[in-house]
Amino acid sequence: MKIKTLFAAVAILAFAAFKPALKTETFTIDTKNSSIEWVAAKVTGKHNGTVKISSGNLVFNGKSLQGGSFTTDMNSIAVVDLQGESAQKLIGHLRSDDFFSVEKHPTSEFRITKVSPAGTDQVNITGDLTIKGITQPITFPAIVKRQGNAVVAVAKGVKVDRTKYDIKYGSKSFFGGIGDKAIDDEFTLSINLAGKK
Repeated sequence: MKIKTLFAAVAILAFAAFKPALKTETFTIDTKNSSIEWVAAKVTGKHNGTVKISSGNLVFNGKSLQGGSFTTDMNSIAVVDLQGESAQKLIGHLRSDDFFSVEKHPTSEFRITKVSPAGTDQVNITGDLTIKGITQPITFPAIVKRQGNAVVAVAKGVKVDRTKYDIKYGSKSFFGGIGDKAIDDEFTLSINLAGKK
C-alpha cells in the first residue's frame, strides 16, 4: 500500500513538473486611450501637463504582467495650467536644452525589467527609464488588470529625479542661492495605459 501511495505521489509531482506553461500574449498599447500626465513643482507653485505615448506593448502570461515597454513623443509636451503665450513660453523652455533637449532627443522610453506581485491586481514594476539618451532604473507600484482581450495598467505618483538625466536647470542641488527660482529635482508622473490584442 505504501508503495502504491509513493508511486501516486511521484506521478502527481511529475505531472505538475511537466504541466504546460501559460501562453505569453502581447497587447498593443492603444495610444488614443492611454495617457501620461506630469506635475512639476517649484518654490512659487507648480505646473502640470501631458505628454503623448507614441507606441508600446504589454506582455502577459495568463493574467500576470510579465513585461513590456512604451515610447513617448517628447515633441507632444503640453501644459494645461497655462494658456496662450504663457503656455507656449513654458513649452518652448521644456523642449530646450535646459530641460529635455527635444530636438536632439525626440523620444523617451520605459522598458519593464521586473514585475513583482503586491496584492490583488497590484504589482511593483521595475524598469529602465531613458530620457535624453540616459537610462536609469526606476521602481513604482501599479494596478494592472486583464479582462479578455483588453488590459489596463495604472500608476499614480511615479517620482522621477530629473537630475539623474542631466536636467539640472533651477536645481538647488547644483545651484546655490537661487532662492524662490528653485525647481524641485523630482517631477511626478501619472501613467494610464490601455492595451488590446
